[in-house]
Parts: sequence; C-alpha cells; structure tokens
Amino acid sequence: MNRFLIAGTLLLFICSVALHGQNVPPNGQGPQPSPKAEQSVRTMRDVPYVTGGHERQRLDLYFPPGNGSARPLVAWIHGGAWQGGSKDDCPAQALVARGYVVASIGYRLSQHAIYPAQIEDCKAAVRWLRAHASEYEIDPQRIGVWGASAGGHLAALLGTTGDIHDFDVGENLSQPSKVQCVIDWFGPTDFQHYGDMSKAPKQDPNGPFSRLIGGLPADKPDQVKRSSPVNYVQSDAAPFLIMQGDKDTIVPAQQSEILDAALRQAGVESTLKILPGAGHGGPGFSSPENVQAMTDFLDKHLQWPRSAGN
Repeated sequence: MNRFLIAGTLLLFICSVALHGQNVPPNGQGPQPSPKAEQSVRTMRDVPYVTGGHERQRLDLYFPPGNGSARPLVAWIHGGAWQGGSKDDCPAQALVARGYVVASIGYRLSQHAIYPAQIEDCKAAVRWLRAHASEYEIDPQRIGVWGASAGGHLAALLGTTGDIHDFDVGENLSQPSKVQCVIDWFGPTDFQHYGDMSKAPKQDPNGPFSRLIGGLPADKPDQVKRSSPVNYVQSDAAPFLIMQGDKDTIVPAQQSEILDAALRQAGVESTLKILPGAGHGGPGFSSPENVQAMTDFLDKHLQWPRSAGN
C-alpha cells in the first residue's frame, strides 16, 4: 500500500496538468520516482515500438523479479490535454510490487499529428508488447490499461475498439490491440455532448480539443464523432472501472456517466465510482479504498494471481 501512496503523490502532478496541460515543465518532464524505488524495480527506458518512428513513439517497461513465468501487464497512458505530459510520470509502476509488468506509453501529441494519431500509437504499442511478450515474460492474453484525463480518453478508446481495426496501422498487424480491462480516470468520452464544449472552441480555436482534431468542432463533425469512445461501445467492449470527481470542472462527471450508461446498456461490465468533492484528480483517487477497488478490478480481470487451471 505504501507504494500506492507514493504513486498517488506523483498522480497529483499528473492530474494538475492532465487535460489542459497547464504548468507543464518546458522539457515535458514531471517528478521522478525516488532512487530507492528505482533500485527495487528493473526498468527499460525509451523502447521504440515503431521502427524509425517519432521520438514520442516509445515506451518504458517496469518488471517484477523474473521467475520464468508469464505475468499480466498493465499499460499506463498519461494525460496532458493531448499536447503535454510524459510517460516518465507513471503511478502504475507501483503495481510491480504486486507482480505485474507495467508499461508506460508515450504517444504523439497534437502538435506532432492530429487525431487519430494518438490512438493509433497506443494500439501500435499494445501490438508491439504482444509481439515481444515471450521476450519480456508477458502474458499476451492478460493486458489491462489505465489512463487519466486525456490518457483516460485513449484508454477508453482502447477498451471500446478492440475488434475495430480502423486504428490499427503500421507494424505487428498480426497481433491484436484488444485489451482485457480498462481503468478510466475522468477521461472525456463523448465530444458530441460535452456541456459547453460547442461554445468554447469557437472562442478558442487553439483549445486542446480543436488542436487534437485539427480544427473547430463545428467544422469537423466527423472527427468529433470519431474521437468519442462512446460511439464504439458494443457488447464485446472490455470491462471498465471508471472513476470521476463530482466537482471536476475540466471533464464534467456527465462524461463518465454517459460512457458507463452506454456500456451497461450493451451488457458490458462497468463500475462507475463518483468521488464526492473531488475535482480533476486529487488525493481521493489514491485513497486506500479506491486503491483497493483498482487492484481488485485488475486482479479479477487479469486473473492475478492466476489460479490453477486458468
């Protein structure tokens, strides 16, 4: 549990810049794990998952002590309004203490390429991880994803487009990009019904969502629809755990409620936890109760520890 509390401290930084990307340091770096924590976790940094790709198309890997058996993997996707943030800030690495392999995925930002580049990158990373599963003692059938804010949006897209191949481009196409479960922390899910979103971009054409889709939402209805995870919900979507603050002024709670309702209507397992008094992140998300809910969810859907015969 102590490692999760440490991770929660890191998450406060992530959440403070999660969707609007405010106060991101010029070099895009956030606070780093302590040297002591680093020594207890074997890491691989800046592993390219696209041959000759963009500098952002890299991931970090965190490993528990190897025992020759395949482990489940949890992939973390950072926030930052699709225009900031860093894979270096990875609270999910605390899961290594529970025996999980952890990957922290970098992806091209909106200033590098407009949507759907971001989800294409996340899917490419998942396919790469499966292609190299035996090398890194990863069970390719047990991959979960966790993201916050803009990262929650991309995690939700991974969870709802597992059998939709429109965003599978590039290498390792023989490998699926489907994930087995999703933890979505306050990610946008439905840009067609986003409170005052229809007004704000007209006042700020350089706003984060306008930059993501390459223009004003009013001028890009297909991009608005295509970037909304709720539009892909079918009965084969992954199970979801959605966590949302009811005082979030950046991503309204309505966004999480819409996705939860759509998943339930499609017969998909979904648990929505609304955190009273919480905003766009904060210490409530890493409370002992919510940490337990997350680990129980991951353990259940990634079958960890794996029971005999499974």
